[in-house]
Amino acid sequence: MPVRIRDVAERAGVSVGTVSNVLNRPEEVSSDSVERVTRAIEELGYIRNDAARKLRAGVSTTVGFVVLDGQNPFYNDVVRGAEDEATRHGIAILYGNTDEDVSRERMYLDLFQEQQVRGLLIAPYGDVTARLQRLRASGIAAVLVDRFSGDGRFSSVSVDSVAGGRLAVDHLIDTGRRRIAFVGGPFDIRQVNDRLAGARAAAENAGSHVDLEVIATGAMTVDEGAAAGARLLARSRREWPDALFAANDLLALGLLQALVVDGRARVPDDIAIIGFDDIPFAGAAAVPLSSIRQPSRMIGRTALRIVLEEADDPDSIPRQTVFPPELIVRASTAG
Repeated sequence: MPVRIRDVAERAGVSVGTVSNVLNRPEEVSSDSVERVTRAIEELGYIRNDAARKLRAGVSTTVGFVVLDGQNPFYNDVVRGAEDEATRHGIAILYGNTDEDVSRERMYLDLFQEQQVRGLLIAPYGDVTARLQRLRASGIAAVLVDRFSGDGRFSSVSVDSVAGGRLAVDHLIDTGRRRIAFVGGPFDIRQVNDRLAGARAAAENAGSHVDLEVIATGAMTVDEGAAAGARLLARSRREWPDALFAANDLLALGLLQALVVDGRARVPDDIAIIGFDDIPFAGAAAVPLSSIRQPSRMIGRTALRIVLEEADDPDSIPRQTVFPPELIVRASTAG
């Protein structure tokens, strides 16, 4: 294996950033650190990647950020976290919303490559592996956001959505719910599938006395949630589920809106509702919404740090950062 800048940092007992400064801006580093890094380079036989360094030399101090749903406050908070961290490094964020559209996703990837951004953060809609490999070959580091990198080819920062799905349904079962519906879609979004997988695991673990049905939606929006709620209320009362787990808070708020406006089903007495993300609007709803919280700003800050480190060290090994979800209980499930 070739010697990486991280190996030099470990041998010298300094940070990767210090090694980068010694190589590129030695005047900003103490003489002691310069000596230790230089000695480590000689001992390990480190050879810097000049091709990648030259590519980076013309890159502007910008990072591209592509999200799959710019209307979701969760992604707004993730971007805000990335912006806060970027400001500390003198970096600007260029933002693009794909709106769950593969062609728009492709357009933003092309645009950011043309702009020669220093790095790319992406919450992808489609399979972007091949595209990100081409970006990396051109000297642009890329990190997946809100999506676990299953094959480990790229670094990723996410929350364990499967665990979050289990957490939500376990909570509903603990409150006495037995006829539970998962509301979400489209199912080509990885997070939706993972949350459903967790929900199914919790229902199966509870035994045959718990039923879990799936109500598909065309998007993860308030309008789609309200439409799903209207379809539920069109059933006979005995066919209503007694709990709803929505794949995100926007869907959950739409469901809640439909039930409250209709007035026949009380929340949570007749139907409990829990969402996912814990966006700011969740606690301010007419019936405060229980949710599975993601540390949105921490996700953004962490992803930004990683993409800058990988921009400085193209030989770094991809890492997978997975945060645990947190159950937030409010009146929509607790009464």
